[in-house]
Amino acid sequence: MTTTPTPPPGSDAIPAELDPDAPLWVFGYGSLLWNPEIDVAEQAPALLQGWHRSFCMRSIHHRGSEAEPGLVLALDAGDGASCEGLALRARPGSEAEALAALRARELISSAYVEKLVTLWLTDGRQVTALAYVIDPVHAQYCGGLPLEEQAHIIARAVGGRGPNADYLFNTVDHLEALGVQDGELDWLAARVRALVGPA
Repeated sequence: MTTTPTPPPGSDAIPAELDPDAPLWVFGYGSLLWNPEIDVAEQAPALLQGWHRSFCMRSIHHRGSEAEPGLVLALDAGDGASCEGLALRARPGSEAEALAALRARELISSAYVEKLVTLWLTDGRQVTALAYVIDPVHAQYCGGLPLEEQAHIIARAVGGRGPNADYLFNTVDHLEALGVQDGELDWLAARVRALVGPA
C-alpha cells in the first residue's frame, strides 16, 4: 500500500497497486519535461487535446510559500484547447514506485487532480497517460491572471524547490528544445528576466 495522498473521487485515478505488465505513461508539460524524477524508459513528443498549459495554480510549497505564493503550470480545460509536451513511459517494473513518487510530488496539496488522458504521439501512436490537471474550484486556482501580474509574482517568489523564475526558465528552454512554441510563456520568460536582472 502506498502512503502517498489518495486522489479525490471521480478523478479517473489509476489504482495504487498497478499491474506490473501495464505500461505507465505520464504527460510532461511543465517541470516533468526537465525533472521527471522517475526512471524513464521512453519519451516522445505528444499532443493533448482539450487542455491548455498556463500559470493558473498558486504554489505554496515548491515554488512559493503561503506568505508569498508563486505560480506553477497546470492543465486547464478549454474547448478547442491543446497542449504539446512529452509522453514519458516509466521503466517496466518501476510503475508502482514511479506512481508513488509522482503522487508525493504533485499531490502535495489537492489543487492538482490525477486524470487519465489520451495522448497523440508524433510517431502516430495513441496512448493513455496520467496527467496532473488543475481543480478549478480549489483555492489555489488563479486562471486568467494578467501576464504582467504573473511575471511580477514569478520574479519574486521562492519555494522549497527554488526560485519560481528558474521553474519558468527551465520549462521554456525545454519546450524550445522540443520545437514547441508557447507565446505566453516566451513573453513571460523575457519579462521575468528583465525584472530579476542579470544572474
